[in-house]
Amino acid sequence: MRSSLRRSVVAAAVVALAAAWCAAAQLNQSYYASTCPNVETLVRGAVTQKLQETFNAAPGTLRLFFHDCFVRGCDASVLLSGPGDEHSAGADTTLSPDALDLVTRAKAAVDGDPRCANKVSCADILALAARDVVSQTGGPYYPVELGRLDGKVGTRAVVKHSLPGAGFDLDQLNKLFAANGLTQTDMIALSGGHTIGVTHCDKFVRRLYPFKGGAGAAGPPMNLYFLRQMRQTCPLNYSPSAFAMLDAVSPRKFDNGYYQTLQQMKGLLASDQVLFADRRSRATVNYFAANQTAFFDAFAAAMAKLGRVGVKTGADGEIRRVCTKVN
Repeated sequence: MRSSLRRSVVAAAVVALAAAWCAAAQLNQSYYASTCPNVETLVRGAVTQKLQETFNAAPGTLRLFFHDCFVRGCDASVLLSGPGDEHSAGADTTLSPDALDLVTRAKAAVDGDPRCANKVSCADILALAARDVVSQTGGPYYPVELGRLDGKVGTRAVVKHSLPGAGFDLDQLNKLFAANGLTQTDMIALSGGHTIGVTHCDKFVRRLYPFKGGAGAAGPPMNLYFLRQMRQTCPLNYSPSAFAMLDAVSPRKFDNGYYQTLQQMKGLLASDQVLFADRRSRATVNYFAANQTAFFDAFAAAMAKLGRVGVKTGADGEIRRVCTKVN
């Protein structure tokens, strides 16, 4: 069973990587080779500096990239700051200020090089920054395809229906990810980004106090000792700013501890714990929990596919001078 699962997961990762490498003409790893050859070095330097100041920028930047790609595609529309833009709706209202600052700094570093000024999109900078926060917190360093343009539109109305909810079951997760060209294995691998993630109490308080949400609000079972511990972190009168780490094993390191957390029934979000609770996805969780290399390979493959969602081309996009507003 384990060997067949391993072959299927590895095969899925290989197929996903092959699809990612067969990029559309616009996307390729050396897109800026002649216009901004040191773009990756410049972005990586900005990431390193920001992470030295605060670890919060790591999970925040990874989440920012995911939200960007799932809402209107990977076009940096999530960065737009107008009153009707995405940042003012739903889950996007809690995007990390440190992540936004990291992207702003990286953009300044890139444009500060005379060869690169106004030649690199904010969407590509965000994609590179997401890779770099992963690698600099212990995760895989993977190639990033470049050549995205920045979107000209951000619409708050589409945010709510474009992102997974904290209480989603497996069918809901698979449906949403499939709509973006991602498989169940991709979804489970990308969920592993929660290994450095945080969440506020309002996203899981119904799992701690089921009577607050009615029958079925608690979702999958939770480790009783962990439940009591989390009730101390999030009492009934919790502060709106109270939060907890999503990985109970190694919360500040990008590794496979997230999957071990799920095996221990310590998943805070119902949409996380369901990956272990549902028999259709449990075997993949167990595999990633036991094999970090397999998780890293699958995560890199899934990030490559995610990075190609809804890419803007031609007149549909631009290279913004300032990431928070269209030109």
